Amino acid sequence: MDIEVSCPPCPVETTLMLLNNKWKILIIRDLLKGPKRFTELTKSINEISAKVLTTNLRDMEERGLVNRKIYSEIPPRVEYTLSETGKGFKPVVDSLAKCGRAYKRKLHY
Repeated sequence: MDIEVSCPPCPVETTLMLLNNKWKILIIRDLLKGPKRFTELTKSINEISAKVLTTNLRDMEERGLVNRKIYSEIPPRVEYTLSETGKGFKPVVDSLAKCGRAYKRKLHY
């Protein structure tokens, strides 16, 4: 896969560039569980609009994090999956979940 992306010299900045908003992290969280259709992602990610989801999925596809597969059916079906690069963000999502659980425990949730 040849993707033309200018990356900052710092790897932390590169990661932040790729995951520059909460929606992308949540999309990765959901796609780590397996392929999802657009409507499944919309229902799973609270308060995301169709436009914002579309914009983020397109950006993630362009950057090589997400694969989009169109099935030639009537009506057409589209599924999104994580690429191998996208799957590499699992430790990031796992760390965020661990930190969130610890924070909630401290607040007695």
